[in-house]
Amino acid sequence: MKYRFFIFDLDGTLAYYDGWVGPEYIGEPIPEMLARVKDWIAQGIKVKIFTARVSVPEQAKPIKAWLTKHGLGELEVTNIKD
Repeated sequence: MKYRFFIFDLDGTLAYYDGWVGPEYIGEPIPEMLARVKDWIAQGIKVKIFTARVSVPEQAKPIKAWLTKHGLGELEVTNIKD
């Protein structure tokens, strides 16, 4: 079996982004993208969230809270492409 996963950008792809407001602020989800990520998860495909925000480790907490709030649970959040 081939291992598959998708790395999905946060700001401007999964969430609306109109410029930096601060580490606690993440825009509302983009509905089509949120649905796509949920569909991949339902298919058993691993999804990682990619964002430069976590180059400061403390910024992972509001991202994880945002993911949970919007029904995505505990996805891995990274700033490293693999």
